[in-house]
Amino acid sequence: MIPAIHPPRLAGVWQSIRGKSLPHQCPVCRLSLPADHTLCCDACWDKHHQAYGCQCCGLPVLTPQTHCGQCLSHPPAWHTLTAISAYLDPLPDLVHRFKYQGDFELALPFATLLSEKIDTPAPVLLPVPLHWRRRLQRGFNQSAHLAWALQQRLDSQVVNHYLRRTRHTSPQQGLDRSARLKNLRGAFRLHGALPAEHVALVDDVVTTGETVSQLCRLLRRAGAKRVDIYCIARTKLP
Repeated sequence: MIPAIHPPRLAGVWQSIRGKSLPHQCPVCRLSLPADHTLCCDACWDKHHQAYGCQCCGLPVLTPQTHCGQCLSHPPAWHTLTAISAYLDPLPDLVHRFKYQGDFELALPFATLLSEKIDTPAPVLLPVPLHWRRRLQRGFNQSAHLAWALQQRLDSQVVNHYLRRTRHTSPQQGLDRSARLKNLRGAFRLHGALPAEHVALVDDVVTTGETVSQLCRLLRRAGAKRVDIYCIARTKLP
């Protein structure tokens, strides 16, 4: 097993590198950022991130809604999905840096923005797991880093090894729904007892939702009464 970075140690890493690789210019308009800004300037954020999202599925809606028409006719496997915003600039570049370049300090502003949108925090946060091969290749699980940062703001507990990815799968990107379902079949299992009846899955970006849906069904069968999704961004369906 690959040892996970313990949250207190991670906090020390964040403190030592905070500000060294965060953008000094807004990645959208390229104007200088004040010292207390970490993602982009207020003007660009307001311009790109004022769209409403359904509180259930997270997909764009014209007016604030708890359940859009799609959720009413075909309810998702989870209770609510909370995202910072849609997958719009500057989030794609920042998520790429966080996910593939190890810019762990971005977990802090991501968690701050995300926590402000969560009304009823789950007592237990479950990072979406990586297979050990992908974890070895990448060196970290970005969902775990986001969960640890959220833990500090939501007064929740991260349980990092309850969800296990037991089968190495191909990337979901580019697959149709049938291929995605086949790709994920039997890919996850639970380890130990359910830590709480209300839990939240923590992921970076939710696209079709097939991965978190598979995990939600496992958690429901294990006795979970409510499963929420916390993510950085929700993309439009392909």
